[in-house]
Amino acid sequence: MPLGVSRKVWLGLVVVLLVAAAGIALPRIYRTALLGSGFMAQTLCDGLFISGRDPQSLLDEDLTGKGYELLVFFQPEIARDAKRVTASAFGVGRQTAIFRDGLGCTLLDGHSEAELEAEAAGLSPPTDPPNKDALWPEGERVELGTMPEGVDGAALDRAIDAVFAEPDAAHPRRTRALVVVQGGRIMAERYAPGFTPAMPLIGWSIGKSALNALIGIRVGDGKLALTDTALMPEWRGNDDPRRAITVDELMRMTSGLAFDESYGDTESDVARMLFVQGDKAAFAAEKPLLFPPGTHWAYSSGTAVILARVLRETFAAERDYLSYPKERLLEPLGMTSAVLEPDASGTFAASSFLYATARDFARLGLLFLHDGVWQGTRILPAGWVDYSLTPTKLSPDDEYGAHIWLKLPESSHGGEPPMPADAYYMLGHDEQVVAIVPSRDLVIVRLGLTREGGDWDSARDFAPIVSAFPLTAP
Repeated sequence: MPLGVSRKVWLGLVVVLLVAAAGIALPRIYRTALLGSGFMAQTLCDGLFISGRDPQSLLDEDLTGKGYELLVFFQPEIARDAKRVTASAFGVGRQTAIFRDGLGCTLLDGHSEAELEAEAAGLSPPTDPPNKDALWPEGERVELGTMPEGVDGAALDRAIDAVFAEPDAAHPRRTRALVVVQGGRIMAERYAPGFTPAMPLIGWSIGKSALNALIGIRVGDGKLALTDTALMPEWRGNDDPRRAITVDELMRMTSGLAFDESYGDTESDVARMLFVQGDKAAFAAEKPLLFPPGTHWAYSSGTAVILARVLRETFAAERDYLSYPKERLLEPLGMTSAVLEPDASGTFAASSFLYATARDFARLGLLFLHDGVWQGTRILPAGWVDYSLTPTKLSPDDEYGAHIWLKLPESSHGGEPPMPADAYYMLGHDEQVVAIVPSRDLVIVRLGLTREGGDWDSARDFAPIVSAFPLTAP
């Protein structure tokens, strides 16, 4: 073969390989651009128009760090008057999030702004409680001072100092808010610079526990049952094995559905569901069964958005569904800062997108501590909290109930006192925690931005706070 021909053959092969590589790489690059744009648009929209934060602090803190390096290639466009944020990677993968009163921020995902604005028309935004000046939790007035008898105030102060300390700059804690409630009153609270008692912050998967309450109320209304099956339209074919999945199995994460909950992978189901998919429940419901329902436990945010869609189908009118969290849970508890955000399809993204102040998250914890009764009025049906705290036997070490965690991961920092055996938890990504400790009549809320590798350990850092309070119940 002549040398010129040989060179042409090799050049041809190189071209073919480059084209093939581009065919493989370009779709992934575009998917990554969509994901990064969605995350940036959603985060900035929520931070600006719900939390009221400065855009530069959001860019410098929430949109940087380990695992977020690629966001340096993305650019936001902020329209304050329109309450809209658009983001893209040099124009690629453009996504837009809009803010709507009462519903927070939603990625458009092919829907028009006019369409989503019409959906929100007439919904009332969060408002101050009518008795705002009353003592918390009836109002927002907090009186800090003398501790009740038996409380070790000095030990509590040291424990709170430790929660906000940054002993290792390479592994930051970034605690933003801490509220300690005992005997139904706030005993201590602290906020990082730039954060205030009135600032709603994201709870991430704490939203799953709020969804637990919303499901419970609907069960109490007789509109939903834990034994219900054929829950999603995609599953209603007679030969579809997903038809057998029950509400209880969704509540306990034993549906058997495939779902990749890997947070560090841009291709994972949870990442794509939250920041790319406009119909999150449909995305999760399309997943196949990996195990027969009720035979395997696996934590899944997809399960929670499916439940939010199941809840939606119990309402004849969309407006009734969108008003339901505020009317039946948030407003009765005085959680007037709280915003539960829907996706573009109109289903609440209850797995992850609940914003509230630390004080309002404490109210949610207090509802569970008081067995679903609030100020003498039963909000959750009798027996619902007991159901929620019954261990799911398929979960490792009985660590999970029904959208409630019953145990914390074992502390890797030996020597600290363990958390009490009766404690249970609402846990969210980046170390959001609501801890409920019945034996000490305690609710503790910690909100922050502890990324992977950050120096936060809930068992280590909460135990000294708990130990400062005396036993109040056997």
